[in-house]
Amino acid sequence: MSIRLTVLGSGTSHGIPMIGCDCPVCTSTDSRDHRTRPSAVFTYNDHNVLIDTAPELRLQFLQARLDVAHAILFTHHHADHVVGLDDVRRFNWLLGEPLHVYASQATLDELQTMFRYAFDDDPEYPSAKPTLIPKRVDEPFELFGRVVTPIPYLHGPLPVLGYRIGDIAYCPDCSRIPDTSRALLEDLDVLILDALRIRPHPTHFNLEQAIAEAARIRAKRTYFTHIAHEMGHAEVEAQLPDTMYLAYDGLVVGEQP
Repeated sequence: MSIRLTVLGSGTSHGIPMIGCDCPVCTSTDSRDHRTRPSAVFTYNDHNVLIDTAPELRLQFLQARLDVAHAILFTHHHADHVVGLDDVRRFNWLLGEPLHVYASQATLDELQTMFRYAFDDDPEYPSAKPTLIPKRVDEPFELFGRVVTPIPYLHGPLPVLGYRIGDIAYCPDCSRIPDTSRALLEDLDVLILDALRIRPHPTHFNLEQAIAEAARIRAKRTYFTHIAHEMGHAEVEAQLPDTMYLAYDGLVVGEQP
């Protein structure tokens, strides 16, 4: 059964180009330096499983020529990963049914506070809205014929979840991976891993830390994501170790159908 992952957005919370910035990356003509906020999609068994709902979600789906998502996995509740949530109402309309939303209980609590209308069963609501069913993630679970393995790690002090399906794992917004979680990332074909910038950051891997973590995990290929405007794609990727690359919006990895 083929499986692939599409990186919809590879940028940090500001997006690239940033408002009011004329640095070399923000003014770059290299399309790989144009980075929207982080989302991704696993595709397998004729289903699309969306990870996070970035602010540009509608534009990301149009750019990637994807029509629908059949379920949503959330890594955590920060704005750059969730505020496109209202766009999923289109998927409800296309599918004719609610979407299941998978996340930790803490993330579900935040989502139901931020987007209460999307989780309320209110037949009197005056316009179209998402219709969502929350599903708490504590352990691996089956989804559309594949096992989804949550990968717990830390984003600064905040516990978040990455996700592995098959031999592909997606782990943005990361500053520390415990040994118990690293064991869940063994024998990967592809790892998508946080690498914010060159300088250290309190809640993200910088590039040096991400390279070191990728060397420990030893996926066949690692792509770094959640990239700020300090790292130009061509210049930085040319200096990376073999088997390591920078992600970009629209990158597709994994087995092709």
